[in-house]
Amino acid sequence: MTTYADFYGLGYETSSGPVVIVDVHESDIWPIADNSNAAKDAIGAGLHPVIAIGGRTIADGRPLNLTGVVVSFTAGPTTATGRIAVNIADGYIVKNYVANVLTYTPGAAALTFESAPALGQPVYVDDSDDLGAGCTLSLSALNDDNPGLRNPLAGVLWYCQDEYVDTGQGGGVTSAVWPKSWSEAYSEYLVCILLFNGGRNLA
Repeated sequence: MTTYADFYGLGYETSSGPVVIVDVHESDIWPIADNSNAAKDAIGAGLHPVIAIGGRTIADGRPLNLTGVVVSFTAGPTTATGRIAVNIADGYIVKNYVANVLTYTPGAAALTFESAPALGQPVYVDDSDDLGAGCTLSLSALNDDNPGLRNPLAGVLWYCQDEYVDTGQGGGVTSAVWPKSWSEAYSEYLVCILLFNGGRNLA
């Protein structure tokens, strides 16, 4: 459904700042590769998924995880000790795919879907296996694979640069419409997200 190579490394940044970079081990970020319930984003050159840092259980601090976007990757002696540079700054705007899932049937499939997403609507890091390979975000506050487990807040839906009124040189360019019109079935959409670090601000 989605072709992630279309934007990773080719304009995932929608704002140039703010920037607050932290270094973490590959094994401490999720949902990517083996740190997930299903096949999610790999980590490597040119890949910039929005991820959570730290534990995946309530006992380990979920859902008040630090969240952010992967900026770069340095391989270590093993994959688990590869170092990941993550931008955790509030207000940074990035493009990522977001699944339109609003709720799940606990332990089963996605139940309801957002068909008219609104500017400022919360976006969550979601490691449910319902999401397609490469998609780490949804609109669901609750997880599917662990009923009642809350997903960490990643940020909110936001304008892309070409969605502002008069965004083109010289003005006169029509802006995109909010709310948008999405499918009433499972879909993944490339949208802009204003990152808001849920863990740091709600703890």
